[in-house]
Amino acid sequence: MEPANVNNVNTRRARRPREVHYQGKFIRAVSEDGWEWVERTNAAGAVVIVPITAQGEVVLIEQYRIPLHARVIELPAGLAGDAAGDEDESLLAAARRELLEETGFEADRWEYLTEGPSSAGLATEVFALYLARDARRVAPGGGDSAEEIAVHVVPHAELEPWLERRRAEGAMIDPKVFAGLYFALTRGALNQSH
Repeated sequence: MEPANVNNVNTRRARRPREVHYQGKFIRAVSEDGWEWVERTNAAGAVVIVPITAQGEVVLIEQYRIPLHARVIELPAGLAGDAAGDEDESLLAAARRELLEETGFEADRWEYLTEGPSSAGLATEVFALYLARDARRVAPGGGDSAEEIAVHVVPHAELEPWLERRRAEGAMIDPKVFAGLYFALTRGALNQSH
């Protein structure tokens, strides 16, 4: 099952008109009924990818996130429809593009897993989570010209201590990493031999 439009927020009650407080290049800050939040203005959706190699390795990225002033260990992710001329880009096409761009990996076996809010109290953004099986390196990765992404390929059996070491060294760990591992395990992408 593919999401129809992961950023279409379902409303269940009558609402007062929202007020726009700030409009930037990529986001706007709005309020309604005393609640403030942000919305993306430049994308049709968001994707997060759980890349697993045939050898049972998990492909992660690390980048410095200016809002947190910290390095963050994450799953590859990005926006759909955020480039001029590609406003109708599908979520799966965006996932494939982002995986290659950020990590240098490709995968032929893709599975839509779920969708959910990235930060339900702060933003309207909803992301689609995809599993990329048998991921293989075909390019260096590292992101686009505005990004400095380090790629980590970690054997599943070593992942927990590796993440703890990175945390002890000061990196933050995005909890979506753990959600992605849950799906990889329950969908059989990582078995006990890995």
